[in-house]
Amino acid sequence: MNINTTLGQLRLLALFEGISYLLFGVTMPLKYVFEVPEPNMVVGMAHGVLFIGYVASALQNAFIHRWSLRTTFFVLVASIVPFGTFVLEAKLLKPLAERKG
Repeated sequence: MNINTTLGQLRLLALFEGISYLLFGVTMPLKYVFEVPEPNMVVGMAHGVLFIGYVASALQNAFIHRWSLRTTFFVLVASIVPFGTFVLEAKLLKPLAERKG
């Protein structure tokens, strides 16, 4: 993965954003079942920053690579679906990066 390109940076953000989203599966029970809210605050802040970065990077790539509205829509929706960014990275972003060289 070449993180020197905007597409490579989006791929990396997609992975980190997806991981932060899935970490809520651990921190939410800690907060509501075991009354330990601290991990949820940390993961929530990290997820928020990564989500904003992901959306900004997705829009930047849509503009640079002249993505269709359909592609841009799927890239943005992937960030709110569990496992969406992982599927997106494997099925769309990785092949796009390989074609771009």
